[in-house]
Amino acid sequence: MDSKQFREFGKAAIDILADYYDHIRDRNVLPSVEPGQLLRQMSEDAPEKPCDWQDVLKDFTEMILPGTTHWHHPQFHAYYPTGISYASIVGNLLSDGLGVIGFNWIASPACTELEVVTMNWLGKLLGLPEEFLNCSSGPGGGIIQGSASESTLVGLLAAKDKMIRRLIKENPDLDPDDIRNKLVAYTSDQCNSSVEKAGVLGSMKMRLLKSDAYGKLRGDTLKKAFEDDVAEGLIPCYVVANLGTTGTCAFDPLYELGPICKENNVWLHVDAAYAGSAFICPEYREFMRGVEYADSFDMNAHKWLLVNFDCSAMWVRDGYDLINAFDVQRIYLDDVKTSLKIPDYRHWQMPLGRRFRSLKLWSVMKTYGAEGLRSHIRNHISLAQHFAKLVKSDERFVVEPEPSMGLVCFRLKDGENLTKKMLENLTAKKKVFMVAASYRGRYIIRWVICSLFTTKEDVEFSWKNIKHEADIICLNNKSVKSKISNIESIESVSISEEKTK
Repeated sequence: MDSKQFREFGKAAIDILADYYDHIRDRNVLPSVEPGQLLRQMSEDAPEKPCDWQDVLKDFTEMILPGTTHWHHPQFHAYYPTGISYASIVGNLLSDGLGVIGFNWIASPACTELEVVTMNWLGKLLGLPEEFLNCSSGPGGGIIQGSASESTLVGLLAAKDKMIRRLIKENPDLDPDDIRNKLVAYTSDQCNSSVEKAGVLGSMKMRLLKSDAYGKLRGDTLKKAFEDDVAEGLIPCYVVANLGTTGTCAFDPLYELGPICKENNVWLHVDAAYAGSAFICPEYREFMRGVEYADSFDMNAHKWLLVNFDCSAMWVRDGYDLINAFDVQRIYLDDVKTSLKIPDYRHWQMPLGRRFRSLKLWSVMKTYGAEGLRSHIRNHISLAQHFAKLVKSDERFVVEPEPSMGLVCFRLKDGENLTKKMLENLTAKKKVFMVAASYRGRYIIRWVICSLFTTKEDVEFSWKNIKHEADIICLNNKSVKSKISNIESIESVSISEEKTK
C-alpha cells in the first residue's frame, strides 16, 4: 500500500465511522448473532494473496459490524461508560501513525514530555494535592497506565517492595520471603473484580472487608481488620479504597481510612476509575475528601472523559517507590540525563514498551477545554437524575440506593423474580442494554448514562421500553395470582363440603 492508497483507505474508513455514529440509533444496541457466527464466516487460514483495501472495509461492514455490541449507542446503559470522541479518535490515529515506543526519554522525547504535561493538566483539573503532580518540587508525578486493573497491581507491587525494604532496614536479620508470606491487602466487598485479581497476580492475600449498609468501607472496620491480622502475626501492607464502586457507585470515606493507613505505614491506593472524572467539577470533590492521605490515585480518562481506551491516569506521591520496585537496567536503555524532572516511564510500569497514549488525552483536552469536559459530566448526571425521576413516578418501582453520578439502580416492588424476568426480556429484545447488581441482598438493575450521544429523548425512549416490559410482566403476574387465588378458593370450598359430608 502506498501513500495514495493510504489516503483513500483512511478517508473511506473515517466516512464509515462518521456514518456509523450518525445513524447508530437505527441499530439495536445488541447484535443478533449466535456464538461462533464470525468463526464460521472467516476463513480458517490467513490470506495468501494481498486483498484490496475495499475488500477489507467490505468485510468490516458485512461481518464485523453485525457482530458488535454498540457501546456508544444511546440505549447502552450497562457497566460504566467507555470513552470516545472524534478528537480522541484523531489523537489515536496520530499516535498509531507515528508508531513510537516511548519506553524512555530518548526513544521519543515528545512522548514522555507530553505525558508529563497532560498528567499535570488533568491532575490540576481534578483538584489533586500538588505533591502528586510532576510539576511539584517533590518526587510525585503522574503516568498513563493501560487500565485501573494495571494501576491497582502496580500500586500493590510497589507497596510490597516498600514494606519489605522498610522492615529489613529496621531489622536486617529478617527473611524477605517470610515477610512476603505475611503481607495482607484490604479492600471493600464492593470492589471491582480487578482489585481482587491484583492480590492473585501480586501473590498477596486480599481481604474483602464488609461494607456498611450504603456500600462504604468504614474506618472502624479497617482498623479492626489490621488489629486482628497483626495479632495473628500478619503484616498489613496495602489498602484499596473505592471512589465509585462498580455495583452502586458508593464512595469509601478516605478521611476515615487515610489516617489509619498512615498510622500503620500502609499504602493507600484510591481506585476512582469511573467517578474520578467527576472531580473536574468542583461541586463533586467532597467525595474525595481525605485524598491527601493517599499514596497513589487512579482514574480512567477512558471511561467518562471522552478519551478512547486505553488511558488510565495514575498519580503517585513518590515516584521513587515505583522506580525502586521496577528498575531493571540494560546498557541499551540509558536513563535521561538532565537536571529537569523528567521521568523514564519504563520504571513506573510493568511493561517495557508503551504507546504514545497522551496524544489522545491531549487532543481531547485541547478540543473540549476544561469547560467542555465539565459540561459533558454535568449533562450526564442531569440525564441520570431525569431518568430517576421517571422511575420514581411509577409506584411499581423502587429506586435504591439513591442515584450516584450517572448511575441509577432500581427494581420492581413485587419481587426479585419479576425484576430478573424484566431484565432478561429487555436484553432479549436488544433495544436497551443494562446489567444487574446486588444491594442489601436484593437484586437490582443498573442503568448508567454511557454514550456521548445520549439525549433526554433517548432517556425517555429507554424508560418507555422498561415501562412497557413492566406492564407485560406485572399484568401476567397479576393474572397468575388471580388464577392461584381462584384455585385456592375452589379448593377451600371443596374442603368445606367434604367436612360437611
